[in-house]
Order: sequence, then C-alpha cells, then structure tokens
Amino acid sequence: MNKEYKLDSIVMMKKSHPCKNNLFRIVRMGVDIKIKCLNCGRSIMLNRIDFDKKIKKVMEEQ
Repeated sequence: MNKEYKLDSIVMMKKSHPCKNNLFRIVRMGVDIKIKCLNCGRSIMLNRIDFDKKIKKVMEEQ
C-alpha cells in the first residue's frame, strides 16, 4: 500500500476515535506525527512507526 502523506493531508485510521470518527488531519510532522480529529477537534501525538501501522489510507492531500 502506498502511504504517501504530508502536512495537512486527511487520513483514515484503522480504529476510530471515541467520538466515532476515523478521519484525521495531519497538523505536525517530524519524528512524531500529530493528528487532529475532524469531528471533535482533539489532537493525538503518535511516533511515525505507530502512525504507519495505524493508518488505513490517505483520503486527500492538500
């Protein structure tokens, strides 16, 4: 699977957030990746290895 993502990409994760949404926007990239829920606005910080395991697909790139 081609997992090409960049800053401000909208990604679908394998597991949904507790607010029942699985779409997130990438707001920070580096060693860690910070994603923000598009439904409730909460942020989650993941290291890149965990992020690559948990991402399902890239919905759109900005």
